[in-house]
Amino acid sequence: MTQFYQNKKVLIGAAVVVAVGAIVAVRTIQSKKLPTTGAKAKVEKVLQVAHTQSYKPYDFVNDKGESDGFEVQVLKAVDEKLPDYKFNYNPTSDEDLLIGLESGKYDIGTKGAWKTPEREQKFIIPEEKIAASVIGLTYRTADKAKYSNLEDFAKQNGKLIPISPQNAQYKVIEDFNATNPKTPIKLDAADQFTISDAYAWLLEGRYDGFFDIKLSFDNSVLAADGPYHDYASKLSYVPYKGIPTYPIIHKNATNESFAKAYDKAIKELEADGTLTKLSKKYFGEDVFSYIKD
Repeated sequence: MTQFYQNKKVLIGAAVVVAVGAIVAVRTIQSKKLPTTGAKAKVEKVLQVAHTQSYKPYDFVNDKGESDGFEVQVLKAVDEKLPDYKFNYNPTSDEDLLIGLESGKYDIGTKGAWKTPEREQKFIIPEEKIAASVIGLTYRTADKAKYSNLEDFAKQNGKLIPISPQNAQYKVIEDFNATNPKTPIKLDAADQFTISDAYAWLLEGRYDGFFDIKLSFDNSVLAADGPYHDYASKLSYVPYKGIPTYPIIHKNATNESFAKAYDKAIKELEADGTLTKLSKKYFGEDVFSYIKD
């Protein structure tokens, strides 16, 4: 019996030695930094990035099934500059993106989003923009001599199609009127309506202008396969300004730190020309040039 217990003690002691040795070995390996050859040395934090699936050219899924678009490519360039982070991309719906950001399912969301007071309360909005949304006036081509810009439209007392107060474009016209108190644009509030209604109202003469996003006009009217391409000779567009767009970030301590790192990386990408290069590739022009402020 004594011999049995002695043997058992030997076996237990050996097992403890092996276990301790294994733990030491694992910790030793974990403490070592892998050599780098231009790649990231160590991934500290994986961030889940959500983006809309079909908002070309901002964010979409390409023919290869890959996350693509201007904002996505900017985030990929940011990721390359941040060795402490790794981004995983999740194409999704606009609704799921916002719900997922609130719940923490996603860390970052990109959807051509403008900065609004409501979003600033719910999320982290970094200081540095990721892109720009160009907004301006759609009007009848017959009135081209009258309206070379939004200021002309205001001076001519052009009748603007009503805008929903929930629409961010409403605030843009409010700001325009505040800046131009002597020649404000009459701003009427209205419920949401379809773009087809707006274009029809212009052509009918019920209104003189529709405050619209340039990308929407380009895709709907100017594009050969656009749903309203038949109006291409009847409707024209003049840009007003570029509205900065921002990634939306889930609020927590880790992401507060990320937002600061993002700002630094974006400044570097702007300085080295990467943002302009990507803009010309995806938009065919430098959208940042439209930003006035």
